Amino acid sequence: MEWIRRLFRGGAPEVLTEALAPEEYVVGHAPTADGGYVGVTHLGLWVPSHGGVRRIGWHLISKAAWAAGTLTVTEAEETERAGEAVLLADRAPVRFELQQPGTLPKLVRQRVDGSIRSRYHKELAGGGAWFVVRKVPGRDGVVLQVRPDPGTDPEVVRAIATEAAAGMRDPQQ
Repeated sequence: MEWIRRLFRGGAPEVLTEALAPEEYVVGHAPTADGGYVGVTHLGLWVPSHGGVRRIGWHLISKAAWAAGTLTVTEAEETERAGEAVLLADRAPVRFELQQPGTLPKLVRQRVDGSIRSRYHKELAGGGAWFVVRKVPGRDGVVLQVRPDPGTDPEVVRAIATEAAAGMRDPQQ
């Protein structure tokens, strides 16, 4: 199997290929202006981190935007569980200036969009919340993610998220 792994490295830099899981391979990569690399695999987006790289699963990318040679990524953080649902909060956007982007922006867009099965914004007292059903890379099934808007009552969000996730599992509820 090692020969298959080498074949699918696609000329990716060693800093990326060394970090990959056994069945993971790079389908696109680009150098950043500061000497790092961004890479795309079926499991997630690899980004520069502390002299190396780290993977952000596709299901944890809230937003990815491409403009003027810069890829801007907003990563979500799982803050708690509400039954079988996961509550999220967005981290600050991170920008990567790509010197030779090639198809990387398109690959990122395809994979982020491809992880989303459905999404719905529900208005609630004091705000609202996004309810997003997503495929988690490398796992069967889907997960319900809930991202409350600022000012929304967390108890209300937890209760609705718990009920919605249970309803996904058992449609008779």
